[in-house]
Amino acid sequence: MASAWIMGNFKGLNLKVLDLRSVSGISDFFVIGSASNTTQASAMAEEISHQMRANGIEALSKEGLKTNTDWILLDYGDVIVHVFHEPSRTIYDLEQLYKNALSVEIPESFYFSTPAGERKGGDDSGRNYF
Repeated sequence: MASAWIMGNFKGLNLKVLDLRSVSGISDFFVIGSASNTTQASAMAEEISHQMRANGIEALSKEGLKTNTDWILLDYGDVIVHVFHEPSRTIYDLEQLYKNALSVEIPESFYFSTPAGERKGGDDSGRNYF
């Protein structure tokens, strides 16, 4: 959920966490989010990668991170993070492809737009997402 929190705080759009354990052997979870532009998508993916590495979690694979692309994939084995430029997300439509996966609820406090007085999560000072 840390990657979803990071995307939300980087003004990510339409965040989804899919529980794939009962429908696919690829991974246990997909974390999917969109960005308004490719620069924002890269910033989100870089921060996720940085924070995971800082907490001892190395990606098995990173695709699209160093290029100006519409889809960035960070593979952590049990969790695969997908960061899309919003227009491309509808083309690939992972939610439809895995429509039988359970959707994990994302707390409203994960989104940047939640007023500070209404946040339910912990203090995010210091940017420690774990």
